[in-house]
Amino acid sequence: MKYKTQKVAYWFWALSMLLLTIQLTYGFIMGFARLGYDGLHNVIPFNSAHTVHLNTLVVWLISGFMGAAYYIIPEESETELWKPKLAYAQLIALTLVGVAALAGYHFNIWEGRKFLEIPRELDWLVAIDVILFLVILLMTILKGRKKSTTVWVLFGGLAGAAVLYLPGMISFDSQVLDSFFRWWVVHLWVEGVWELIMGGILAFLLIKLTGVDREVIEKWLYVVIGLTFLSGILGTGHHYYYVGVHKIWLIVGGIFSSLEPLAFLAMTLWALNMYRKGEKKHPNKLAVTWTLAAAIVAFLGAGVLGLAHTLPQTNLYTHGTLVTAMHGHLAFWGAYASIVFAMMTYAMPNLTGRKFYDHARGRMAFWLSNVGIFIMVSAFAAAGVAQAYLERMLGYDFGQVQNKIQIHFWVLILGATILSTGIILFIIDFIKYGLPTDEALES
Repeated sequence: MKYKTQKVAYWFWALSMLLLTIQLTYGFIMGFARLGYDGLHNVIPFNSAHTVHLNTLVVWLISGFMGAAYYIIPEESETELWKPKLAYAQLIALTLVGVAALAGYHFNIWEGRKFLEIPRELDWLVAIDVILFLVILLMTILKGRKKSTTVWVLFGGLAGAAVLYLPGMISFDSQVLDSFFRWWVVHLWVEGVWELIMGGILAFLLIKLTGVDREVIEKWLYVVIGLTFLSGILGTGHHYYYVGVHKIWLIVGGIFSSLEPLAFLAMTLWALNMYRKGEKKHPNKLAVTWTLAAAIVAFLGAGVLGLAHTLPQTNLYTHGTLVTAMHGHLAFWGAYASIVFAMMTYAMPNLTGRKFYDHARGRMAFWLSNVGIFIMVSAFAAAGVAQAYLERMLGYDFGQVQNKIQIHFWVLILGATILSTGIILFIIDFIKYGLPTDEALES
C-alpha cells in the first residue's frame, strides 16, 4: 500500500464478510422453509428471514463500497486519508445501526416497505453516518495532490446514493405515491448511481492491473456514465407498470428498459478491450479474473436477464414471480458482489504484504462461487417460468403452484451450497492474509 491510512479499508471489508455470512445463512433458512423444513418458524418466520437476507445484502455491499473508497481515494489523490479516526468511528456507528436493525426485524420492528424496511429512527442515523463518510472522502480529495476522473466518478456515485436515499424517508398516505418514490431509492441505486460506483472501482482496477494508459481507460468511463444516465433514470418506469400511475409509463419504461443493457455491455467491452491492450502481465491473476468476471456477469445478470422480463408485454406475466429472483441474484452478484471481491483480491496483498496472488484455494473460491450462482439462477429461471405459466396462463392458485415447482428448490439449495463453499474459501483467504501492517508500506 502507498498510504498508511488505506488500512481503514480492511475493517469495512471484514464487516462485509460477516454480513455476507449472515445473508447466506438466512438464505438457507428461506430455502429449506420453501421445501417444508421450517422448524425455525416460531423463532425466525419466513418474512423475517427474507428481510434479513435482503438487508444484509444491501449493507454488506455498501460496507464493501466504503472500504473500496477508503483504499482508492487516498491512492488516487496521493495523500493520506483525512481524519482516519473519524473513519473508524463511522465504521463503528454503521455496525451498531446494522445490528440494531437486524435484531429489530426479528421482533417486527420495521417499516414494512421492501428493501427499505429499516425503522425511521435508524434511517436518520444511517443518513448521518453516510454524510460523515462523504465529508471524510471529500476532504481527502480536496487536500490531495491529484484529482482524477476515477475519483470524482466514484465519489459522485457514492454521493448520489446518499441523496437518493432521502426520498425513501418521506412518508406518504398514498400507496401509489409511496411506491413511486420508493423506486427512486431502489432502482436509481442499483441501475443508476451504483453503476457509477462500479465504474469507478472498475476503472481503478483496470489502470492498476492492465497497465493501459489512464487517459484511455477514463475515456471509456465517460461512455459508461452517459449510457447509465441515458437509460437508468427513465428506465425506472418498468417499476411503474402496475402501481397506479399514468399508463404513459408502460411506453417510457418499455423503451428505456430496452436501453439499460447498453451500460453494462459497455462495461464488458471496456474491461475486455483494456485487458487485451494491456502490456503489463500483472502477477495478481485472481484480481484480474474477478475484475473481468464482474464486468461480464453484470452484463448477463443485470443487462440480458433484466431485459428478459422488464418489457411490459413480458412483465405482465412475470411480475412478482421467481423470474425476478433470477434476474436479481445474478445482477447483484455480477455487478456489485464480484466487483467488491475483485477490489479485495487486489488490495489485500498490498495491505498485508502477503503476496497470495495465484493459488488453488483462491481459484476454487472463484469457480465454486460462480458455478453455484449460475446453478441457482437456472433454478430460479425454471421455477419462475413454470410459475408464470401455471399462475398467469392456467390460473392455478399460488399454493398449488408452489407445490408443483418444489423440485427446483432442491436444485436451488444445491447451487447455494456450492456458492457458499466458494464464499467460505474466499473468507478463509481473507483471514489467512492477516491484518494490515505498516511493513507493507511502499518506500
